[in-house]
Amino acid sequence: MGRVKYAARNIMFGYLSNAVTGILGIVLQKIFIIKLGETLLGVNSTYSSILSVLSLAELGLGTAVNFSLYGPVARGEKETVKAYMQFYKKAYRVIALVVACVGLMLVPFLKYIIKDPVGIDSNADLVNYYLIFLFNTVSSYFVAYKYSLPNAEQKNYIQSNVLTLTKIATVLIQIAILLFVPDFYLYLLAAAAVELIQKVFANAYLNRRYPLLKEKNVRKLTQGELSDIKKKTEALVCHKVGDAARLQTDSIIITGFINVTMSGYVDNYNKVINLIANFVNVIFNSVISSFGNLIATESDEKQYEMFRVYRFFASWIYGYSSVGFFLLLTPFISWYYGDRFALPAAVVGAILIDFYFKGERVVLSNYKTAAGVFEQDKFLPLIQGAVNLVLSIVLVQRIGLLGVYIGTIVSGLIANIIRPVIIYRTCFDRKADSYFYDAFRYIGVSILALIICAFAGNVVLSTVNLIRMIVMAVIVTVVYNGIFLLFFGRTFEFKYLYGILKRRLK
Repeated sequence: MGRVKYAARNIMFGYLSNAVTGILGIVLQKIFIIKLGETLLGVNSTYSSILSVLSLAELGLGTAVNFSLYGPVARGEKETVKAYMQFYKKAYRVIALVVACVGLMLVPFLKYIIKDPVGIDSNADLVNYYLIFLFNTVSSYFVAYKYSLPNAEQKNYIQSNVLTLTKIATVLIQIAILLFVPDFYLYLLAAAAVELIQKVFANAYLNRRYPLLKEKNVRKLTQGELSDIKKKTEALVCHKVGDAARLQTDSIIITGFINVTMSGYVDNYNKVINLIANFVNVIFNSVISSFGNLIATESDEKQYEMFRVYRFFASWIYGYSSVGFFLLLTPFISWYYGDRFALPAAVVGAILIDFYFKGERVVLSNYKTAAGVFEQDKFLPLIQGAVNLVLSIVLVQRIGLLGVYIGTIVSGLIANIIRPVIIYRTCFDRKADSYFYDAFRYIGVSILALIICAFAGNVVLSTVNLIRMIVMAVIVTVVYNGIFLLFFGRTFEFKYLYGILKRRLK
């Protein structure tokens, strides 16, 4: 099966996964608010962010090993693959222990992180909730590394399918608990039980599918192989630390400097954004392994052409999503959750500006990962993380919630400017002038479409109901895509994508 077919299969299963789990997640969120309240919603969001920061203990090792597997898997070098997987297994057991220890050390500080936990009388409850989250995170390290083998074979859909079935079972059980026995302990324990069963099943399934995982006669990695992993991991440490400081701290800052309830309000927006964003990201994340194979087997010119197509498509989809979100997100939140959950327009605008530029960064980051370009920009995420923390903490105390997202935008733009220069020089031996020229064109077209759609929105959304939101979504779809095709329909990138579509339809 070729790269395009593997990517298409990964995308198809990814879409199915996100359609089902995303919709169920939004339904669950609404029932959660009704049955358990806004404070526990904020606690749920904040603890998820804390555990995401704790995953720093992995320090990029998984990404480094995954990259190292592309070549041996493509060449069928079984003994080398076994050696990498054995190393990966031992390393992840150590990481699980580190995460458990650091997680337990944070317990005494939870009462300082969770500000104004209205309705939660006991600090013991806050600790117990957190320990359940911690258990789920630690136990995942004993199985997660095994998915690197199907992913290196461009079969990302295997992991996607397992996680989808788990998510469906978890959400349905949690909905039943909220409807009949609304208790946060039961809610969390149900998720922990289902996920534990999934990990046991996944472990058995992957062992059976890849018998080499259980073979005993495994050679050790050579000094050269270990040196390569070490070099890439050292660079990825900076990436992981910086990304966590920039991407995983917003909820913690909001909880600590405003209150835990506001973190729940923001989480409502993030649920809807992530539902759509996950559909978009399926496409871009599904082709990472295909890019890894492409880079291992094709010329630099072919790689450059595919990068241009990849980036063009990302700008198109993220631009369309950003315009649609800007016009429809707050009306949907007000209609579905209630007017009191709506955030100020300036805050929503800031969230969506970062969302658009994040699309550019997804392309750069994914290609960089597939190409193994980790060392050249290893200090960039640390700079971004420091800028985000300083700006967000200073501005949140001066202008409130908007300040958090101004810090996020500014820190993100640093990568949007510097990373293309590094990738074009390192991977393509070119200057990045054309990249920035295209960036301004794509942004300009998106702004033009937004202005036109906003005039229509003033009329269509003068009152908000489901029918009017659907009509507005159709208008955004027609106007944005029509304008984008008018400007870019004759480009090489569009013609390449159109050619793939025609072949798939046949």
